[in-house]
Amino acid sequence: MSYPSPTRSPTPFPSPPRIIHRLIYGPPTPKPPTDTAHVFALIRSYAPDYALTILLFFIFGLIAHRPGFKQQFSTLDPSIQHTYAQHERVPMWAAVLIAAVFPFTCFLFIGGVWLRSLYDLHAATLGLLLTLSLTTVLTDLCKLTVGRPRPDLLARCLLPPDTSDAGFPYYGLVSASLCTQTNQHILNDGFKSFFSGHSSFSFAGLGFLSFYLAGKVGLWDRKGHAIKPWICGAPLVVAALVAISRVMDYRHHWQDIVVGSLVGWLMSWFVYRLYYPPLTSPHASKPYAPRVPPSALSEHHTILPLHVYSLVSNPTLPSNPNPARDPELDQDTVPEGIVPREERWGRGTPKYTAIPTEQDVWREEEGRGQPQGSRV
Repeated sequence: MSYPSPTRSPTPFPSPPRIIHRLIYGPPTPKPPTDTAHVFALIRSYAPDYALTILLFFIFGLIAHRPGFKQQFSTLDPSIQHTYAQHERVPMWAAVLIAAVFPFTCFLFIGGVWLRSLYDLHAATLGLLLTLSLTTVLTDLCKLTVGRPRPDLLARCLLPPDTSDAGFPYYGLVSASLCTQTNQHILNDGFKSFFSGHSSFSFAGLGFLSFYLAGKVGLWDRKGHAIKPWICGAPLVVAALVAISRVMDYRHHWQDIVVGSLVGWLMSWFVYRLYYPPLTSPHASKPYAPRVPPSALSEHHTILPLHVYSLVSNPTLPSNPNPARDPELDQDTVPEGIVPREERWGRGTPKYTAIPTEQDVWREEEGRGQPQGSRV
């Protein structure tokens, strides 16, 4: 006697109880994306940005120490007769610590520890890397093509003694071919004065940090706190001190410092606006929505672990089912200290609400049909 196989072929149609359940309750709700799937979706969406920053740093490494154009100069020019400083007040490794490592440490503490927002940490880090990479490449391209002599050029060049009978053009313009300097790196670096790399690099990294802090503390929230400009301006003061040290070391002219500082600061503003709203925005403290649609975010599956902020609750009110919202905000009589939404955010209906989270802001933008790329 033969027995049927224990393996059963799959039923092509749902069982009758399942069909009745679907007719009554509708189709099943699709499962939200898992953390892993969402992580990979975000990585794929921002991979071109990180690839661009790596490519720019690679280009900078290729052109950083190459000899460039060398302008003719006059041996009677007093602006290039300064001494050559063997030791700089702020060497390049110190500038990297000040303008790159320190801002990243601030982003790590604010975004990763205080706000507990991985996406904010990602946006700030990517913005900092893109700012520094664009600034360094632009700075070195200008250095190689302009070829302006540094203030200590004659000390680097080591011109031969004045022998007029040998035809030495002492009273005219001379070229670098007459220099007797054997160290070609010192000589080539003497024609890279415009514009200052330390200045542009410092104002790029610390300028981005200044914008980041301005958004987080609400610099222009129309409340007039005197401490906020000091917090946001402190990085710029440090960047200015780094730039001034280049004049003290006779490495750059004052014009090189001014142009380099402006280029670095403008580059930081340009990149900051790629990932963050303007400082006058009511949501200036939050980055733009991720390139993954905000509707893909769920309440239970998210890679954006955020702090849940709540106001001081009233024990006489019923329990609050949503810890991100205070029940006092739903009362007809608004307690003292609560600001209407239309006054706090500058738009919207006169409804009293708590400070929105990143997901709330992104879903609101998606609901208005605002395309992802138009918020830059």
